[in-house]
Amino acid sequence: MNRRVVYTRGGSPADVLTVIEEPEPAAPGRGQVLIRTTAFPVHPGDLQAIAAYPGEAADPVTPGIEATGVVEAIGPGARLAPGVEVGGRVTVFPQQGAWSQWLMADAEAVVAVPEKLPDAVAAQMLTNPLTAVMLRREAQEHLAFGYDGVLVQTAAGSSVGRLMTGVSQFHNFGLINVVRSERGAAELRKRFPDVQVVATEQPGWADDVRKAAGGRPVSVALDPIGGEMSRSLVDLLAPGGKLVSYGMIAEEPISVHASTLVSKSLTLCGKNIISGWPAESSPERRSSDIATAKQIALSLTEQFDVAATYGLDELASAVEHAVRPGKVGTVLIRP
Repeated sequence: MNRRVVYTRGGSPADVLTVIEEPEPAAPGRGQVLIRTTAFPVHPGDLQAIAAYPGEAADPVTPGIEATGVVEAIGPGARLAPGVEVGGRVTVFPQQGAWSQWLMADAEAVVAVPEKLPDAVAAQMLTNPLTAVMLRREAQEHLAFGYDGVLVQTAAGSSVGRLMTGVSQFHNFGLINVVRSERGAAELRKRFPDVQVVATEQPGWADDVRKAAGGRPVSVALDPIGGEMSRSLVDLLAPGGKLVSYGMIAEEPISVHASTLVSKSLTLCGKNIISGWPAESSPERRSSDIATAKQIALSLTEQFDVAATYGLDELASAVEHAVRPGKVGTVLIRP
């Protein structure tokens, strides 16, 4: 049997998600790879997509975009990445409907897992590292960043934030991390003692960022929160600066007056790893980015924290844990 997570209407994931049983999938078709899933992550974006789903679905929808597992069969004409073979460990991304015991994946989305990586890291090997690669490119290609510009990122204690810190250190970027609490700041300083951290629970935190910059321009800000936080970052940006929004944690809109954008010649842009990265990247760039994501996973393995691991029978607990305040690491499900 195949057990998979489904929903038929939008709403709170804890209320609308359920697990169904069905026959195991047939042999893979042309260009497909059949994968027995060993673990998949519960990404915040997965839950946001469920909550925002419009209306009623004609057929049950399976959430998820990433999973790791073992190749059981390969269909004819499949264009395989190096190392992908029957019996081999792989990760798939972007793979709509990844929350399932069995996956019928497009061969182009299947990536071999390095032997040294455990399943707990392999299950997170692409989405978050590729997000860090995408954000690094947005910063590095912005001309105002230059040689003396400073990069500021919020939610720096998140899975993506920690990887972005490691990537920034590798590229010698000037970086200031912003987190919500002093407790989170202390934890991040232990992980990255050479990177400055500012907690927004302190009054005047924006001035603390300016002080940490030491007179250098805040050229690029990376923000998955939105709302009031994004507006504060716009105020921090130097003339010619750039705000990159890559998440929707806050419910309120970003309120910025046009005069601020015009007078400071600012750039605001949004990035989406699920749809933006595949659409905006050539096959060569995608291949290069995936190789970089693998290297990030190998080099920064200790930053791929797992908050907890659940079974499919514990789905409600897994979903609750994934959005729990103060959570460190990614929630995984082993089907």
